[in-house]
Amino acid sequence: MIIETIDIPTPDGVCDALVAFPGTGPHPGVLLYTDIFGIRPVIEDLARELAGHGYVVLVPNVFYRHGRTPVAEVPEFIGADARDTVVARLRPLLTAHTPEFALRDAEAYLGVLADRPEVADGPIGAVGYCMGAVLAMRTAAAHPDRVAAVGGFHPGRLYTGTPDSPHLRFGSLTARVHLGLAETDLAGEARGEVEKALAAAGVDYHIETYPGAAHGFTMADTEAFDADARQRHWDRLLPLLSGTLSA
Repeated sequence: MIIETIDIPTPDGVCDALVAFPGTGPHPGVLLYTDIFGIRPVIEDLARELAGHGYVVLVPNVFYRHGRTPVAEVPEFIGADARDTVVARLRPLLTAHTPEFALRDAEAYLGVLADRPEVADGPIGAVGYCMGAVLAMRTAAAHPDRVAAVGGFHPGRLYTGTPDSPHLRFGSLTARVHLGLAETDLAGEARGEVEKALAAAGVDYHIETYPGAAHGFTMADTEAFDADARQRHWDRLLPLLSGTLSA
């Protein structure tokens, strides 16, 4: 397995990113968006494991406008008390990451995957965790010709009730979608509105609540980690990608 750190030129600066891929190729590309805590060892482990199944995995530092990785200090283990402090520090960066920024960046990220010789021709997958699930869905909706699969886990606010709510852009989706939810994700009317938007788009989608899982269940460096739910995430994600992407 090869792990590289690269720089991606964007209209707003230079985005540092992680790339993981097998030594042979070419392989389908996957764009992996992190949770709010960004690139760190647990994310590198996720990218490495996914790449081991035969993918070129690109993990951008989406907060690059505020600095290179690590943008903010994150403890090795993010317990409940530390989580509130770190999230409070990072939330202004998330608020500043507008849909316009996200879509401009997605163009650059997709360009990298298109240009790298290790990446096979054809569509890619987009995978995201927490806020990254929202970014993955926005990317797929903006690039229906490029993104064939989306896996979103413990997703952030896909429905906001505002004019720029992410779910309002789902009409252009063509990708297959799996959303793996914690018990508290897409609460209230949110799940129904997201399901209606996906059904109206006519895409193949699956929304599943993972029993007993807390928000953040895939992340082994947080108190929310749930080994069974993380395995369920692999059990859903890998068939999704293998069924839609090909070398």
